[in-house]
Amino acid sequence: MKRKIRNDMKATLERLSEEQRIKYTNQITEQLFHLEEWKKAKVIGITIAVPPEVPTASIIEQAWSEGKKVAVPKCYPQTKVMEFKEITSFQQLESVYSNLLEPIAETVCVDSAEIDVLIVPGLAFTKEGYRLGFGGGYYDRFLVSFQGTTLALAYECQLVENLPIEAHDLPVHQVVTTNTVFRTSTP
Repeated sequence: MKRKIRNDMKATLERLSEEQRIKYTNQITEQLFHLEEWKKAKVIGITIAVPPEVPTASIIEQAWSEGKKVAVPKCYPQTKVMEFKEITSFQQLESVYSNLLEPIAETVCVDSAEIDVLIVPGLAFTKEGYRLGFGGGYYDRFLVSFQGTTLALAYECQLVENLPIEAHDLPVHQVVTTNTVFRTSTP
């Protein structure tokens, strides 16, 4: 079931034109930058998105321009654990498995308690904040003990009525879309 939803959503996202992608991304980032949680945050946790995800490079650049610390995950496939590391430049990234960009070894770890806002990736989302990720389970494990605000960025076409939810699945606090911010709960 999850595999089918992932494949269907990837196909849906691939049908977006480059113009649509740019327009929708700009609308989503505008919504994000107007959130009080964003304005107050000193440390942002965020992945380096790869297509078909909502791009995050401009969000990272905006965070830097506002003097925010940016923490990017480093994943350890052997243990399925991830830690966040501060980057101050895109030059501090390297390509790892699955063409993902992660912080280089020399970057400094950021304690998860320091992260004010964590932007959680995913392929499909419900308005209640549940998400279907890419299947690695890294965020499911990380979110269990994370205390900050969690947000997801989603094109409207990524919203679905329901998902197969398991006992360990935790919803994000807000889903930021092109037109709306769905507030699901408060941290």
